[in-house]
Amino acid sequence: MRIAVNTRLLLKNKLEGIGWFTFESLKRIVLKYPEHDFFFIFDRKYSKEFIFADNVIPVVIGPQARHPVLHYLWFEFSVPRALKKIEPDIFVSPDAYLSLSSKFPDLVVIHDLNFEHYPKLMPAIARKYYRFFTPKFARKARRIATVSEFSKNDIVEQYGIDENKIDVVYNGSNNKFKPLSSDIKKMVKAKLTGGSDFFVFVGALNPRKNLANIFIAFDKFKNNNSSDTKFVVVGEKMYWSQDIKQAYTNMKHKNDVIFTGRLESDDLSKTVGSSLALVYASYFEGFGIPILEAFNAEIPVITSNVTSMPEIAGDAAIFVSPGDTEQIKDAMHQICTDMELRNDLIRKACKRRGFFSWEKTADNLWDSILKTVDNN
Repeated sequence: MRIAVNTRLLLKNKLEGIGWFTFESLKRIVLKYPEHDFFFIFDRKYSKEFIFADNVIPVVIGPQARHPVLHYLWFEFSVPRALKKIEPDIFVSPDAYLSLSSKFPDLVVIHDLNFEHYPKLMPAIARKYYRFFTPKFARKARRIATVSEFSKNDIVEQYGIDENKIDVVYNGSNNKFKPLSSDIKKMVKAKLTGGSDFFVFVGALNPRKNLANIFIAFDKFKNNNSSDTKFVVVGEKMYWSQDIKQAYTNMKHKNDVIFTGRLESDDLSKTVGSSLALVYASYFEGFGIPILEAFNAEIPVITSNVTSMPEIAGDAAIFVSPGDTEQIKDAMHQICTDMELRNDLIRKACKRRGFFSWEKTADNLWDSILKTVDNN
């Protein structure tokens, strides 16, 4: 087969959630099926590390698509021209975008529909683009893959898509996340917090991640707890909203909050693995890869009781209502004071993490590719 893939999010040292999905699944598929040709379509100069094998043919087309207007130009003009030259059996797009102008069979991966539920938590032009085009992409696609049963049901309900057209392809997590020795934890804490224990948050700093309420909850926790526990925030300030800014500014214990910015995988895995717990109380997630990363690092998880997070975490987390700062505060207190609970969560996490791996992701995505081609 000739398989064309949108790989514009394979960016050296800048892989985020969808980029990791693309990287980890495509790398395994390419190596496992050397008899097929894979045309990786980039929107800029690519790194050779993404050309996984001899059966990968890189194609670079402009413009660099990082704005809704440029998205439209790239997908509706540049991509169709490239596909006409390639003449693929299928076009795979892992980042939820498609070309409405292309006539080739396509498989789109729609990770979540957060913009339908929390439209005001993103810039207006991006919101309008997603809400206008995503239902068109969903109806045009020959098949859809998504990363949770929650997201599958959401796509069915929001857009009226036949559920038999949608495949669930769970994410995996980086194998660098693993239990750390006490010496490594001590070294990481000495460097990061001056030796203090800490909770950790991982993700883009935008309103959907609920940082404002987490800041308020941590402040309450510190008011009722005499320990020197810190809160480490890992991620780029994607949309540092007024609510987040105000919550942080109003904190009594803001000096106990440490911002690291974005971390590379080695530093990230050590940071998560040295923490008391991951605090991941988002309003909305299509999956939530940091939950798995914490499971693999054998670190307790505090997460939300909404959207996909209960599906992914199973019985291996403390669940909180994302809008209830008292619940989030109480969960932090439990983690710090109840060693039996911590150990029980870690035991359950070790069992739960076995349901997810990038190998399973790759196999399920390949099955979805074959279904798309067979249906054609």
